[in-house]
Amino acid sequence: MRAVWLREFGGPEVLVAGDAPDPAAGPGRVVVDVAFANITFVETQFRATGAGPFRVEPPIIPGNGVGGVVASVGEGVDPGLVGRRVITSTGGSGGYAERVAVDAESLFEVPDGLALDTAVALLADGRTATMLVRAAGLREGETALVEAAAGGVGSLLVQLARAAGARVVGVAGGAHKTALARDLGADVTVDYRDPDWTEQVRKAVGEVDVVFDGVGGDIGRAAFDLVGRGGRMLSYGLASGEWAGIPEETAAARGVSLPQLQPTPELVRSATESVLAEAAAGGVRPVIGQRFPLDRAADAHAAMQSRATVGKTLLEV
Repeated sequence: MRAVWLREFGGPEVLVAGDAPDPAAGPGRVVVDVAFANITFVETQFRATGAGPFRVEPPIIPGNGVGGVVASVGEGVDPGLVGRRVITSTGGSGGYAERVAVDAESLFEVPDGLALDTAVALLADGRTATMLVRAAGLREGETALVEAAAGGVGSLLVQLARAAGARVVGVAGGAHKTALARDLGADVTVDYRDPDWTEQVRKAVGEVDVVFDGVGGDIGRAAFDLVGRGGRMLSYGLASGEWAGIPEETAAARGVSLPQLQPTPELVRSATESVLAEAAAGGVRPVIGQRFPLDRAADAHAAMQSRATVGKTLLEV
């Protein structure tokens, strides 16, 4: 089969397409013919330095989320799964390939009426956004600030926060991205590249109740200063290259809490099933901003690193 190999850490060019052995469905496992592989920003950071939630050494086939059709099943697995449309995590590697072998328990069936590429785009980002909104305890009438509001997670947070009855401030870089955040339902949008962006937020809405911090660094720290007493800030990403790093004692002195995601397998499954059902009902939609053929995974990573992308980036297999 065709796959994309990471043989050393470095720039996007270290991702090279080549051949790989076909996977087999062992006991309790299935083989999925992959149609789409999802790329996350964390994967670009892992490719560059090896840093990330998964400790895997090259050579590997990267990729942690795919969607496709079950091709075969192993011992102890319901043969009725063959031919079903599914999405699944791979356990940290193996996703940038024509086929993957995964535990049958990791599968999520794609609801009828929901396109497979849409489901794949929701796999990582949709469940993350859902868990964040739940952890924030977002209430009707509150004001939520969403950083990177045109990104994969951010664009979904805008929609889910609006659905929860919140007023949404979308923060993004550039006119195209702020326009997308408005189209998705943000009540106020600001460009964080403007030096006075936090003053623009204050003028428009005053203090905010919740910050969803997917950028970290100076942007995250500036956003923290906008949170009023009794507010919450949830940091889930470091697109800037560093966490916001707000000390607990600083937050406590301001009366601000810093909830953290505790993604147990049960919560991950619940959040994934919830956002798939919501999308199938038309309540939320991921933005698939760009698609690349499998062999051009390097170009996909380069585009994401350059901040030229919006929404979700997919590989088409």
